[in-house]
Amino acid sequence: MFNRRKKQEQRFLKEQSQGSSLITYTDPKSVNAEQFRTLRTNIEFAQLDKQLKSLLVSSSIPTEGKSTVSSNLAFVMAQTEKRVLLVDADLRKPTVHRTFKLNNEQGLTTLLSNADMKFNQVIQHSRDLNLYFLPSGPIPPNPSEVLGSARMSALMQELGKYFDLVIYDAPPITAVADPQILATKVDGVLLVTRHGFTKKEEIKQAKLALENVNANLLGYVMNGQPISESNSYYAYYGYEEDEA
Repeated sequence: MFNRRKKQEQRFLKEQSQGSSLITYTDPKSVNAEQFRTLRTNIEFAQLDKQLKSLLVSSSIPTEGKSTVSSNLAFVMAQTEKRVLLVDADLRKPTVHRTFKLNNEQGLTTLLSNADMKFNQVIQHSRDLNLYFLPSGPIPPNPSEVLGSARMSALMQELGKYFDLVIYDAPPITAVADPQILATKVDGVLLVTRHGFTKKEEIKQAKLALENVNANLLGYVMNGQPISESNSYYAYYGYEEDEA
């Protein structure tokens, strides 16, 4: 069992190094793409009484596909004529610039280390995708301190005023403190887990970590569920107290 999981992890890491699959753009009529549109609808209805302006996407452990989910979700959200910004807040293993073939010489860390710089000097835009991007920028030696800074809080508030929705692609919850720090600053959190890979205890640990900071957990995405079981590769489930 251990060797099987290790082989899966190595395969997922290799895929991650090349960027995430943007199935909603390359194959918009596929069952997989349709599931992301279903996820979009579920998220929109999850906060009917409060406008969702910022969303954190994370996972329990590495290689569960949280960057794939955040990228595809950002794209389908942008298709509804919303001004959507995808922020690569994974300052340890960023992938957004690889997925969308972006220049990563400047990004989030550039803004955080230069108080005089405006976000519109760094944010990149794709007219084809109708999507805005803020890549990670150079990886800092102290990601947790950078993301927990007053400058980061001020930047997040500023971005929230300009964009209809800001999606933050964050590191795995049980690996580092970064996502817990960010979870306190966003309107909602989406937890990604991989079918047949993630252990139940790891999901419980991630859920507890979010509860400890009073994060608003909207739900979770079961990634990689066989088509025979769910009619899709991505399946969305609403959050329930007894699910994890």
